Amino acid sequence: MNLKSKIALAALALTAGTSAMAQLSYNVGAVSDYRFRGIEQSAGQPSVQGGVDYAHSSGFYVGAWAASNIKWVKEFNGASKGDYELDLYGGYKFEVKGVALDVGVISYNYPGNDSGGANTLGGSTNYTKADTIEAYVGATYSVATLKYFQSQGDFLGNRDTNGSRYWDLSATFDLGSGFTLVPHYGIQTIPTNSTSNASNTANYADYALTLTKDFGKGLTASIAAIGTDAKRSFYTSSAAFGNERYYGKDTVVVGVKYAF
Repeated sequence: MNLKSKIALAALALTAGTSAMAQLSYNVGAVSDYRFRGIEQSAGQPSVQGGVDYAHSSGFYVGAWAASNIKWVKEFNGASKGDYELDLYGGYKFEVKGVALDVGVISYNYPGNDSGGANTLGGSTNYTKADTIEAYVGATYSVATLKYFQSQGDFLGNRDTNGSRYWDLSATFDLGSGFTLVPHYGIQTIPTNSTSNASNTANYADYALTLTKDFGKGLTASIAAIGTDAKRSFYTSSAAFGNERYYGKDTVVVGVKYAF
């Protein structure tokens, strides 16, 4: 049984075994442009998103999250299938001397994707299956959070990218009246021995500033200014795959979410 299957079964077991529905939380929402680490996932178009989380009093948690209208699997990797994302994750949160720690594993899945398939436009030269697993560890002290991710296998279908790394630094400031401000800076690195990153062209930094308003009763809205220094030479999809598009351009994203 692979790691993704184990996470899924753990989530199902906990969901089925709990009698107190208050232990479960749900969320549903939409964004004007789905970005992952600053990079377009929905080609500048809206995405509907939602998830379910289970958190145990011991600190253990599992969850699942999904997003619609995924475009890059086809437009960037040249696949013929892979239109939505399903993430499965699990981990453990605990505290040591005032520092909140979080360790876990997340699996990004694009059900049915054939990225790297011999009969696809992307072929099998530089691409593999888009599904990706990362292990992570994070620490929060006061308003600041630092989190580190490392891929366990190829990263988002790019061949020979095992061990890709991402550093995520953010802070959360309560402005009062339901407003929260979150600045973020991240660094993505991909092994230079990769056939898709022979000269560091895939490495980049992303940054964002997000303002969120909590309207109460589970409803929140957000607006985020997002940018990257991603190199056009790597993060532009091929016209041969149906659309030549730069995926790292600066933008403003608005969103709304309802949690219950």
